[in-house]
Amino acid sequence: MKYKYILFDLDGTLSQSAEGIRYSLEKTLESLGAPPADLSDYTKYIGPPLLDTLRNLCNIPDELCDRGYELYKNFYAEKGKLMNKPYDGIIPVLKKLRETDAKLAVCTSKLETTAVTVVEELGLSKYFDAVAGSNRDSTRKDKKDLIPYALELLGGNKADAVMLGDTWYDAKGARECSVDFIACAYGYGDNDAMAEYNPVAWANSPIEILEVI
Repeated sequence: MKYKYILFDLDGTLSQSAEGIRYSLEKTLESLGAPPADLSDYTKYIGPPLLDTLRNLCNIPDELCDRGYELYKNFYAEKGKLMNKPYDGIIPVLKKLRETDAKLAVCTSKLETTAVTVVEELGLSKYFDAVAGSNRDSTRKDKKDLIPYALELLGGNKADAVMLGDTWYDAKGARECSVDFIACAYGYGDNDAMAEYNPVAWANSPIEILEVI
């Protein structure tokens, strides 16, 4: 293994979650009495921190963002997360990596308590040594902050680490942290946007991760 510490994004990398995220956003906007947003392009809201999505894509005023955050969290917990499922082929990949000396972490901008629950309900907890997610106060919501946090949880260092993700948010965070990045082209992100950050490798399906890592 080239890497001792392997960090996986969650949505679009480990799990197919678009349907549940879209549902939760739509219900949130409806509850706030806000106009519907165009959620047809998953690349615009799967990857960014939730508060950024509410402000920038959904045009929710700052004074309502906290309320929107809580509504979304509830809708996602009640139903959205139940629409989630692991990508076909990702479990064999995790099993194989678990047979090595590498340590694995989930590294996601999703609220950490929610991420832990999602990983558990997807049946993936046994493959990971840590789940690193965002804080409620948004002090740890970007990948540039989450990657060092995940490595701290693993007791690792960036020289021996790699980040796997499906969006330019993951790619940008990896570059900012001087960590190698593998682009998961099967996810929801924009591949052209990821290419601008010169990934060390591309995985066109989950099983290809084993070929490039």
